Amino acid sequence: MFLAPKSKSFFLDCTEHTLLLARTSAAVPPLVIEEIQECAIDDEAALVELLKVLQPKKTGGYLQAVCGVCPPRRVVRRVTLELKRVKEPGYLNEVAAQQLRIEPDQHILMLLHPTDGTEYDAGSATQKDVIICGLPSEDVITLQDRLLKSGLYPDRLELVTLAVIGGLADYLNFAKNKTPTLVLEIAGDSTQSFIVSGAGLEATRVIPQGLEGMIPVVQKELNLKDEESARKLFYSNAFDFTGLAPLLVRKLLKELQSSIGFYEVQTGQSIGQVMCPALSPKLLWLEEAVAGQLGVPVLKPDLPAWLQSRQITLAETVPAAAQDARRLGLFGLMAQYPRHATAP
Repeated sequence: MFLAPKSKSFFLDCTEHTLLLARTSAAVPPLVIEEIQECAIDDEAALVELLKVLQPKKTGGYLQAVCGVCPPRRVVRRVTLELKRVKEPGYLNEVAAQQLRIEPDQHILMLLHPTDGTEYDAGSATQKDVIICGLPSEDVITLQDRLLKSGLYPDRLELVTLAVIGGLADYLNFAKNKTPTLVLEIAGDSTQSFIVSGAGLEATRVIPQGLEGMIPVVQKELNLKDEESARKLFYSNAFDFTGLAPLLVRKLLKELQSSIGFYEVQTGQSIGQVMCPALSPKLLWLEEAVAGQLGVPVLKPDLPAWLQSRQITLAETVPAAAQDARRLGLFGLMAQYPRHATAP
């Protein structure tokens, strides 16, 4: 395997719909983000062109990058452990199997503190709340093979979900925003829900409602002949779904309101804003729809100011459109936090 020489550094945010790739002046802060490019996740020709733009000199080798990935079977869950049992052999596997409904021996898993993202040491544990994160072992191989096939060599492979959570927690501290934020990763068959504050990851839930559950509603309300026609229209951005939004998100909202209500009763805190960082650009109206139904605003973070606080500068050539909340995961991959910060 031949690796291209590294005079610059590259960061990749690969979600279900979109691929974001940035070139920076260095691997760690202080650094300058020189350029950000994006393409659809399934557009191989566009990716080839994107790589040419970011690395114009032909080297013939793999482009090395820090890669943030968002595989469908990723695990990011906050759970509560029984401290007296943490040191028992097999107890953590039991928690993963019973509470997360996964087979732990087929996953690569890590335990993190929900407040600062540092690794959780079960051998000296004094805190019962923990984040279990990871993904199936076979998915790691699949992802690595796919990246290599695309001409990318992962220097580091991370769950971009954690980069979003970490970046958001740090941003909320920076902005002195004390209200928790609801972060939704809405996928085809499910939605991963996270409540994040400046104190870290407060709550998680996987909701069995996603984009595909909205397709039958589109078909019925628009009187389309079949679900495939409804699906094409839904994902095409060729129709204004604003009027249908309350119906489309009704089932998802019912589940969200249940989990939000439980959180608010437990903590006495109310959700202050919403963000959906992993949505396709053609489905951004859904973020406004969910926020509107919940009666809270969409979070519009001042990312350039936050990045500056982390010694990350945006070049003047980076357009404003490349600085919105959808890039939080990409920027979170670059940021480094002091040990006392609350970034998972």
